[in-house]
Amino acid sequence: MPIFNLENIMAIFELFKFWFKISWNGALLIAMFRSIKYIFNNCNAGYELKLLTCQSLAKGKANVEFLQEIGYGDLVKVWRRWFMLIIWLVGAQMILALVYTLLFTDMTGVFEWFNIYWLFTFTLIAGYLSFILLSTRCKLVRLSKC
Repeated sequence: MPIFNLENIMAIFELFKFWFKISWNGALLIAMFRSIKYIFNNCNAGYELKLLTCQSLAKGKANVEFLQEIGYGDLVKVWRRWFMLIIWLVGAQMILALVYTLLFTDMTGVFEWFNIYWLFTFTLIAGYLSFILLSTRCKLVRLSKC
C-alpha cells in the first residue's frame, strides 16, 4: 500500500472529480426513469397523468381504458418520448443561451461558460416544461383530474 502523500491524495481527488461527473449523469437518467412511475401512480395538485392501454388506443376514443397500477415495463415507450422531448427542450435552451451570450456579453462562444452544471440546470428546467407538453406529444398519456 503506498503512503498517502500530497501527490497521491491529489491523484485520488482528480479521479473522484472525473468519475463524479459521469456517475452524476448516469444517476440522473436512472432517477428520471424511476420518478416517472411515481408521477403516474400519484395525484399531484388535483391532477394526474393516466396511461392508456394498448387496446384502448386500437378501439378509438369511444372506449378509453386506463392502466390502474403502472409498472416500469409499461413506461418504456412513454419514457423514451419524454426523454427525447427533454433533449429537444435542452437543445432549444442551448440555442437561446448562445444567442443571449453572443448578443449581450463579450464572450465569443458557448464553451467559455458552459459546463456540466449548466447542462444539469437546463435539464431540470426542460424536465419541468416537458410535463406540460407530454400529454400533447404522447398518444398514450392523458391528463385528468383526480
